[in-house]
Amino acid sequence: MENVQVTFRNMESSEGLDRLAREKADKLQKRFPRITNCHVVVETASNRNGKGNVLSVHIDVAAPGTELAARHEPAPHTNEDAYSAMRDAFDAIQRQLESYFDRIRGDVKTHGEPVPGAESSYESEQGLEGPHKTKNSPVR
Repeated sequence: MENVQVTFRNMESSEGLDRLAREKADKLQKRFPRITNCHVVVETASNRNGKGNVLSVHIDVAAPGTELAARHEPAPHTNEDAYSAMRDAFDAIQRQLESYFDRIRGDVKTHGEPVPGAESSYESEQGLEGPHKTKNSPVR
């Protein structure tokens, strides 16, 4: 993807992380060709507990009609590396893209409208007041 921007904040730039971000963005572009832009931010912030820096990865993706964002910050007291954080952030944005494109294609399952009279006739025939209930049985 030619519209990929990788930014490093509060840390030295890393050729390996830059390459990984671009490879992951290319895979997204192949899977979702309507993506127009991808911005990846790799950032460290000082950990107040004195255990080193905390790394986070933010990904913003633009596609026609929407802008999606994913952010991955490791849980406190974990030793997650930058590559794992990058992978998890791209997994999150991929799930968002899948959901978005399913919605615009109409692939999202919706509950169908009940057939008029079908449920009420069954209940009246069975003498039921609702699922798994009979007129005289207590609710469990």
